[in-house]
Amino acid sequence: MAHIITRPCCNDGSCVAVCPVNCIHPTPDEPEFLTAEMLYIDPETCIDCGACIDECPVDAIVPDDQLEASDEPYLQINADYYKDHDVDGGLVKHPKAPKLPDGEELEVAIVGAGPAAFYAAEELVKKRQVKVHMFDRLPTPYGLVRAGVAPDHAKTKGVESTFAAVEKKANFTYHLNVEVGVHVTVDELRERFGAVLYAGGAAHDRRLGIDGEDLPGSIAATDFVAWYNGHPDHADRTFDLSSERVVIIGNGNVALDVARILVTDPEALARTDIADHALDALRQSAVREVVVMARRGVEHGAFTNSEFLSLSELDGVDVVMPDELVLSDEAAAAEADDSIDSVMGTKIRLAREFAEKSVGDAPRRIVFEFLTSPTAIVGDNDGVAKIQYVRNKYVDSSSIEPTGETGELDAGAVVRSVGYRGRAVDGLPFDDQRAVVPSDDARVLDRPDGERIPGLYVAGWIRRGPTGGIGRNRYCGEEAAKAVLADFANGELPSPSTSVDDLEELVASRGGKRVDLGGWKAIDGVEKAAGKAAGRRRIKLVSVAELERAAGEGA
Repeated sequence: MAHIITRPCCNDGSCVAVCPVNCIHPTPDEPEFLTAEMLYIDPETCIDCGACIDECPVDAIVPDDQLEASDEPYLQINADYYKDHDVDGGLVKHPKAPKLPDGEELEVAIVGAGPAAFYAAEELVKKRQVKVHMFDRLPTPYGLVRAGVAPDHAKTKGVESTFAAVEKKANFTYHLNVEVGVHVTVDELRERFGAVLYAGGAAHDRRLGIDGEDLPGSIAATDFVAWYNGHPDHADRTFDLSSERVVIIGNGNVALDVARILVTDPEALARTDIADHALDALRQSAVREVVVMARRGVEHGAFTNSEFLSLSELDGVDVVMPDELVLSDEAAAAEADDSIDSVMGTKIRLAREFAEKSVGDAPRRIVFEFLTSPTAIVGDNDGVAKIQYVRNKYVDSSSIEPTGETGELDAGAVVRSVGYRGRAVDGLPFDDQRAVVPSDDARVLDRPDGERIPGLYVAGWIRRGPTGGIGRNRYCGEEAAKAVLADFANGELPSPSTSVDDLEELVASRGGKRVDLGGWKAIDGVEKAAGKAAGRRRIKLVSVAELERAAGEGA
């Protein structure tokens, strides 16, 4: 018997260090870890000790004889990885931490409360000499784990337990509902803290650059996801779901999340923590078909295999593949002699399995259109009417060019899901070309390829761009924390000129209503109590006013 890693895997990596035979890969020490879809257990090496199970924050690891039917494909997915990867025995070795100066304390401000911020905080609060103050403009923490992870992926949200353990530490303080740049500036933080770590993410949508992109009914996936997850900035939005067909441009995990939410039976969603306003709208939705449009072939799908596989679990939904799955010549040749990359090969295999299934009379369906690029969104002030496109062909293994074959699809809405983008942060340098804060080893630079600014650090998507999920952000957050500790150990941090003691007064003088740990726990309690009464994980409060009231009642 062996253990198997299944869909909820968040690439957190906690399981790696406790494995006595090093059978879980890729490890944080391997370059592939930074881009891996998930982690994999080698069934030939696993000794069934179970050490990894307790470490997994999202319950993704299961003995192979206890797999549910829906998770059985992960037997092959885990094994597939080791077709072209080797396993070496032994534990992962970690470098020795630097010795911090005796008798000195360091106060660190972390701006942002998502995964990268928390993993940095987790590393920092291990040191009693270090006090962490975490700021976020919302009254609630956890960033995209709360407002980005799809509501029907509850196990992935289990990583919140790791964050909850950090926030309870005596050397950790919340400053929620405090907006840096409004209630306190970056310069004012630098005056009060020896180190300021910015981990605010990249929550804005990338543009397509085609005609009609700003028509009513042309929707940024970033807005739609935030809406159905109850983000306060988007709770008052309305989306026209009165058409039978929606086209999604893009084929990453977010695109598949949106497609899945649009076609899932609302009564199934009613058991999740989806925002009530979104649930009401989906109950009235006329959407019966979602078309997922991708520029390249299936082997280059930006979605992970676990997200792709999860579509097979949808009740009452047909997944429709093109009559012929078009691959690059190189991918087709590699597939023929079984030399194709294992992750890419699994994508192709899953797509073929979908294609081989007969399409029945399911009330809803998801249709994939590969090698297809949008050229214009057509409509008027009343909304979107259709989308025009061009077919593509491969020039080489990864490059494409238009074929000249064009067409159009009737659609009542178009969801643009081609990635996230960072924006400039008041008080910090910004690289407009890459849309990130310029940095070197997490240390902020005054310009791209410029000089380091002592005491300023960056982590997460705003550091490296919007790539990678929770596991990549753990690595990135830990890396930033280690940079802070190394600079503290080497005496390279500036000394604060002002005490942190006036922060609460300063924030209040500018209209801020700070929410501390007690306030967040009060909000959490209200939401969970409402959810328990309704048989749900939680029912989210979706306005800042509601959240402030709940926090105040717990004060």
